[in-house]
Order: sequence, then structure tokens, then C-alpha cells
Amino acid sequence: MLDALLILPLLAAIIMLLVGNAAFCRALLLLTAIGHTALSLAACIRVARGEAPEGMMGLMTPDALGALFLMLASLLFLAASIYATGYLREEEKVEERTCIQTHRPFTNAPERRFTACLCFFLAAMTLVTTTRHLGALWVGIEVTTLSSAPLIYFHRHRPSLEATWKYLIICSIGIALALLGIILLSVAFYNPTGPEMDSMDQLDWYIQHTGLASAPWLKAAFIFLLVGYGTKMGLAPLHNWLPDAHSQAPSLVSALLSGALLNCALLGILRGHQIMRAAGLGDFSGGLLVFFGLISLLTAAIFIVGQGHYKRMLAYSSVEHMGILAIGLGIGGLAAQGAMLHAVCHSLTKCMLFLLAGNILTRYHTFSSYDVRGLRWTMPVTGALWAVGFLAVAGSPPFGIFVSEFLVLKGLFAAGQTWLAAIYLTALAIIFVGMSMAVLRMVQGSRPYDMPANPREPLWSILPPLVLAATVLCLGIYVPDWLWNFLQTGAALVGG
Repeated sequence: MLDALLILPLLAAIIMLLVGNAAFCRALLLLTAIGHTALSLAACIRVARGEAPEGMMGLMTPDALGALFLMLASLLFLAASIYATGYLREEEKVEERTCIQTHRPFTNAPERRFTACLCFFLAAMTLVTTTRHLGALWVGIEVTTLSSAPLIYFHRHRPSLEATWKYLIICSIGIALALLGIILLSVAFYNPTGPEMDSMDQLDWYIQHTGLASAPWLKAAFIFLLVGYGTKMGLAPLHNWLPDAHSQAPSLVSALLSGALLNCALLGILRGHQIMRAAGLGDFSGGLLVFFGLISLLTAAIFIVGQGHYKRMLAYSSVEHMGILAIGLGIGGLAAQGAMLHAVCHSLTKCMLFLLAGNILTRYHTFSSYDVRGLRWTMPVTGALWAVGFLAVAGSPPFGIFVSEFLVLKGLFAAGQTWLAAIYLTALAIIFVGMSMAVLRMVQGSRPYDMPANPREPLWSILPPLVLAATVLCLGIYVPDWLWNFLQTGAALVGG
């Protein structure tokens, strides 16, 4: 089963590169997403039952943490694939008209590469979420960088090229630092007379043999892991690539970067945190997580206020929520359980918002929230969902993020972190006000004179965001017992 999870997107990507027919690639992308989601669901069910599915000679052995992020990545990829079928078809028409006007030969090579890179990206995230070998996890995260860079450059203009290079350089440096952290972990556990690692489950071996480890080397290793993977996760002040990449990438790619990729980087940090906790150094690693989480929260609060670029605003919102996750997981206890629920709700909500941002950009041809007016007239369904998405991502009841942020807040008070809770609430209030100004300005107001009221909105553009919005709303009203138990199991691995 786990082998099929990895082989399916890899095989689909190779076929896309060889066949080249645009319609075939779009259909194969959708079929791959459906098949991968079904396999991911089956794998999660087995993990929830306490079974241990294996793949690739024991290299892939997901636990509750990995299975949760695997399921999220697969579901978001399915939503993005449904959106992509219509989006790429419209892009093909625009490109064909442009080629006719400029007398250039039309080719669908960019779309073929785009769909293939999407599948490579899915395969890389699958490896990251299913392996417990830190070396394989590092390889998977590195491949996510290489496979997603062409996705950011899809439109092939100067700003997207700049964003792509910025993404590649900053994230590659971060990944190199994470590799150094993995090497330092090996140094920390090095003992010529000690037991040899006889399993592909490297993480489990480290946790069981923490008595052999040197505490100073472990601390140094975690610092490098946190800085390295924190760069990819978007923790401030290591987040500089994130606003540019999210603003220039196609919206469905931004949805995957924010909703799925950041979770993969978070998982790399949590693997290090698990080892630190087993070695009795959880306070050290947890304190660093809280520190970077707090910096991220405050940075987002500063840059969201007055932000006129609505996709960059969503990018800084991702920085905010990564900060909340880091704070909750660093504190542990109830806050860690709230952080696990927050990871789910944030991924679903941010994917929805970026897909809606794509609808707005297609209609208005501008990134400026000052130039987008009257969404309720020109795009009634998208406008309504845009307002709903804002309320959800800002933590308003009755949406799931309200519940998760409240659990994190309750966990902060339970841990005696009253000052941290006060800063947490203040930053959330500032972010709410800053985002509300932009969103209300876009939804309200009179419609532009050159745009008809109540235009037809394609089903492919509104169905995925609608389903995601409904899911986040349901999680705010009722969290099923099986899901809550699964989240608790994952949180227990990191101190929840």
C-alpha cells in the first residue's frame, strides 16, 4: 500500500512527460489525486487501528503524526487537482490566443511539465510523511524544493523568476543547515562500543537509545534542524521566500505550498523535538519553538496591517499560523493537542483562500486589494466564500480555527504562561483588524462599471473551496471522536 502511494504519482509524472497531450495530463492528474487520496485514507485507518503498514523494505513506516500530514497533503492535492482541470484549460486557451496574435508556434510543454512537477511534488511529500528515517525525510524535503520551483515559475515572467530563485536559494541554504543537524545527531549518538542501528526506523532507534547521546551535541543538532527546516516552514525571521513565492505562483500551487508543504517542514522539526523529549531536553527544544513561534506571530501582525497585496496577505497569515503551531507544540500538553487540530484547520482554510484568490485574480487581473471592489456583485459565490474564509482563518466562531486557537490559549494558561497568552491574544486581535480592512474593502463597495453583475462562475472554481469551507465549519461545531483520538495520539508523540 505504501509503495503504491509513492509509485503512483512518480509513474504518473513520467507518463505525463512522455505523452505530452494536455487534456490527457489533466485527466491523469485528477485520477492520480483520487487514487492517492484513497490509498492515504486506507493507510491512515490502519495507523489509527494501531497497525504498522510498511513499504520500501521498512523505510516507510508512518506514525500518527506522519499519517495526519499525509492525509492532509493528499486531500489538498485532490482539491487543487479538481481546480487545476479548469484552470489549466483556461490557461491553454489564453496561451493559444497569445501565440496566434504574436505569430508564435503554440506548444503545451509548459503544462506538461507543470502537471508532472505536481505529481513529483506529491511523491516527495508522501516520502516525507511516511518515513521515520531522518535521512530519507531530508531527501524528501529537498525534492519538494526542486519539484515545486518550476511550479512557481509557471507564468514565466520576471517577478515569478525572481520569486523562484529566491525560493531555491533560501530554502536550499535552509535544507543544507538541516542536513548538518542530521549529521550532528549522528555525532551525538556515536559510540564505538555501543549497539549498531539495525533498522530503517532511525527515529525509533534514536528515541530508544537516548542514554547514549551527548546532550551538547543534541542541542546543537536541534538548533540546526530548527533553523534549517524552519526556513522551509516559514518561521520568522527565516520566512523571506514565502511572501514572494506565494504571491507569484499560480493560486493552486500557493494552496499546496501553504496547506501541505509547510506541514512537511514542520514534521521535520517535530522529529527532532521527539528525540529531544526522549533525551530529557524537551524544555530546551520547546523553548526554542515558542521563541520562534512568538517572533513569527509578531512579524505577521506587523506586515498584515496595511498589506495591499491580497496574496501576500495570505502568505503572512501562513507565517502567523506557523507561529501558533510552534507555540502550541513548544508548550505541550493541551496546547499541543490544540496545535494538531490547528494544523488540520489551517491547511484546509488556507487552501480554500488561495483557490479563491485565484478566482479573484482571473476576474480582476490585479493583486491589489484596493483595486478589487464589489465581489458580492461581480462574483457572488467567490465573494461570499472569501468573507467566510476570512472569518475562518482569523479564528472567528464557529469555525475550526477558533476551537484550535482557544485550545492553544487554554494550554498557555494551564502551563502558567500568562504573559505569553497576553501577547498571543494581542497579536491575533491586530491580525484580525488588519485582515478585516482588506477583505471588507474587497467584498463590499460598488462593482466596477465595466464588469457585469452576477456573472457565471465555473463549477471547478467554486466546488473545492466550498467543500473545504464546509469542512472547516463542521470541525468548529463538532470534532468526530475518531479524529480527536487520532489528533491526541499525534500530540502525545510531541508532549501533548
